[in-house]
Amino acid sequence: MDTSSSLTALAQAAFWITIGFTMTGACIAVFARNILYNVLGLALALTGVAGVYLFLGSLFIALMQLLIYVGAICIAIVFAIMLSRPLHLETPPRAMPKVVMAVAASAVFFVGLAGVALKTNWVPAIERSTDFSVVTIGHMFLTRYELVFEVISLVLLVAIIGAIITAGFSRRLSS
Repeated sequence: MDTSSSLTALAQAAFWITIGFTMTGACIAVFARNILYNVLGLALALTGVAGVYLFLGSLFIALMQLLIYVGAICIAIVFAIMLSRPLHLETPPRAMPKVVMAVAASAVFFVGLAGVALKTNWVPAIERSTDFSVVTIGHMFLTRYELVFEVISLVLLVAIIGAIITAGFSRRLSS
């Protein structure tokens, strides 16, 4: 057996192992009784999908799969599970001033967003003749749209801090 066929056999074995991890993770995500095991199975399945992207030759998509889906979404789900109230506890009634303030803040945000959307001159991507390669997109994210990334990271940070404070506050009430 020459080197080429042994490398092909090794690559094929690695591919089927990756598919096995993906299918095992999917089965754990669907059939496990514990919700935490479901999330861990989802993380395993999504990691296997990233491996499939590697086999397809797309390193960027594989890394984004790991970063966004496994790294962010699965961890956010785990945070939500860990910080949520136990289901057997009774939910407290909602305070009407908080509901009114939430609706008012949502309305102000919606009006502002609609105003920006209506005043923006939307140009179709076909007319711009812009190169949509990974290099161009990465350059735009790190130069022109840098502020957007910073704002998104601040919003995520505020959401995480808010979840921790809310969880701490609800645990003090329940104990």
